[in-house]
Amino acid sequence: MDAFQGILKSILNQKTVIGYSFLALLTLGSERLFSLVAFKCPCSTENVVYGLVFLFAPAWVLLILGFFLNGRSWRLFTGCCVNPRKIFPRGHSCRFFYVLGQITLSSLVAPVMWLSVALLNGTFYECAMSGTKSSRLLGVICEGKPKECWEELYKVSCGKTSMTPMDTEELKLSLQAQSQILGWCLICSASFFSLLTTCYARCRSKVSYLQMSFWKTYAQKEKEQLEKVFLDYANKLSERNLKCFFENKRPDVFPMPTFAAWEAASQLHSFHQSQQHYSTLHRVVEDGLELSLEDDETPMVLVGTAHNV
Repeated sequence: MDAFQGILKSILNQKTVIGYSFLALLTLGSERLFSLVAFKCPCSTENVVYGLVFLFAPAWVLLILGFFLNGRSWRLFTGCCVNPRKIFPRGHSCRFFYVLGQITLSSLVAPVMWLSVALLNGTFYECAMSGTKSSRLLGVICEGKPKECWEELYKVSCGKTSMTPMDTEELKLSLQAQSQILGWCLICSASFFSLLTTCYARCRSKVSYLQMSFWKTYAQKEKEQLEKVFLDYANKLSERNLKCFFENKRPDVFPMPTFAAWEAASQLHSFHQSQQHYSTLHRVVEDGLELSLEDDETPMVLVGTAHNV
C-alpha cells in the first residue's frame, strides 16, 4: 500500500510531464487519423496548396485553441477595452508584451508537436513538394532522375508516373527523408529554445528554488480551493434566491465581494520581494482595497512559471 501511494505521489508530482506526454500521444493519433482517413493527395497542380493546408491549418487551429484555453489570456484581455490601463498600467506599459509572449510560448507547444509529427510522417510534405513549380526545387529533387521527373513529379504520390517503379519509389523516399530531416530540426530547435527560455527565466528569478516550489504549490491549492468556494457560494446564492422567489419574501443579506474586489482579484500578479504575496488574491486579502484600481500599479508580469491562472 505504501509503495502504491509512493508511485501515485510520484505521478502527481510529474503531472506536467504526463500532460505533455498525453498531448504528444493525442497529436500523434490525430495526425495518423488525418493521414489515413481525411488526406487524399490530388496528384495535380493543387498538390502544394492541399499539402500545406493539411500541414499548417491544424497547427493554426491548435494555436488558437491554446490561446482560448489559457486562463491567463482572459485575465489579460477581459475588460481591456473599457479600461486600457489594465493591460498598460502606468510605469509598466511594456509588461503586457512580456505576458503576451509567455502566453504565446505556452500556446505554441501543441502546434509545434503537430508540425513535428506531421513532418516525421512525411505524407503532407511529400504531397506539397511534389506539386512544386520552382525550377530550383525541381533541380534539387530531380537531380540524377529521368527527365520525366520534371514533368510528372506531381504524380509521384499516386505512383502514376511513366517512370520506372524504382525511380518513383526513390523520389517518394527522398521527399519523405527531407520531411523527416525538417521534423527533427524543428524538434531540436524547439527543445533548445525551450531550455534557453527556461534557463533565462530561472536565472532572472527573484526568488529561490524552494520558495518557487512553495509558490507553485500555493498557486495550485488556491486554484482548487477557489473552484470549490465558487461552487459553494453559487449554490447558496441560487438556493436563497429561488427560496425567496417562490416564498415571495425579501432576501436576507448575502455577503459578496464588491465590484472593486472582483476587479482587483482578477488581475495578473507580480511577485515583490518586499511583500511576499503569492497571488493577486493573496495581495488583495493582505492589503485590502483602500487603493483604487486606478492607483494600483502592480505589474502584470509573473516571475518564472509559478502561477498560470
